[in-house]
Amino acid sequence: MNASGNVNSSFSSRRAFLGRCATGATVGLMSSLAGAPRASAIEPIQRQGKPAFRFSMAAYSYRDLLEGKKASMTMEDFVKACAMLPLEGTELTSYYFPKEITPDYLRGLKQLCFRLGLDVSGTAVGNEFCLPPGPKRDAEIAHVKRWIEYAEILGAPVIRIFSGAPTSGQDPAEAHRLAVAAMEECCAYAGQHGVYLALENHGGLTATADGMLGLVRDVKSPWFGVNLDTGNFSSDDPYAELAKLAPYAVNVQVKVSIRSGGKGKQPADLARLAQIMRDAGYRGYIVLEYEEPEDPLVACPRYLDEIRKAFG
Repeated sequence: MNASGNVNSSFSSRRAFLGRCATGATVGLMSSLAGAPRASAIEPIQRQGKPAFRFSMAAYSYRDLLEGKKASMTMEDFVKACAMLPLEGTELTSYYFPKEITPDYLRGLKQLCFRLGLDVSGTAVGNEFCLPPGPKRDAEIAHVKRWIEYAEILGAPVIRIFSGAPTSGQDPAEAHRLAVAAMEECCAYAGQHGVYLALENHGGLTATADGMLGLVRDVKSPWFGVNLDTGNFSSDDPYAELAKLAPYAVNVQVKVSIRSGGKGKQPADLARLAQIMRDAGYRGYIVLEYEEPEDPLVACPRYLDEIRKAFG
């Protein structure tokens, strides 16, 4: 069953939810329930109002402070740092949670965020969806579903996911099919919990905008979109590739460097990135995901100021 059969009819289409195009959504849902061919793939998100941005930071930006030999912070400390910057949101990357996660822990973290005036703008998981049927694939899907439950408790509206890459000797078309099937299964579950899954352009099947769009257009779910990572393309014109994906974005992670035309890392043109998102009519979070070698405690406040100015 596709995701349209698992969610309330008032949410049966992305356009119905975001663009109030209720008639088309109802037809799609009724066809699905009647056993007709599955609903068509998602279209660019129809938004209302002018572009509007809020700002957040990914816990990944503080990764060396949250794990490993230099670890000196907890997730609670990171949340407090986001409040001090100040930001409107905090992205709670799954990698830095305690090994044993309980509902009480998640509720306590949600309480802290609310008390500090922060949205949990989203969370992020690592996963591999190109694996063939078997225990390893089942575990990957179960991991994402578990984090859907965690996200609901946290009040996180979106989870960043990956597609993965073809395994050794695997036909790319088969990898694509397996990734789509896993994403549709997880999106159906996500819809039951009111959480979006956002596919990131992150190598493998998503190394190019066209590869990414092939997946985006094949996954049939109103709970699916793009996590646009501005630093993950490496091509002659990464800005053009980002512009192709921007209309599908439900979350945006901004890196301060970009790879362009074989020239290696260059400073990102933040003003150009901002214009791409304005042109797409994006309304939502702009999340700093810092990966540079400079101390994040020093660099992140500076880059957040630059991002606010560019997107303001």
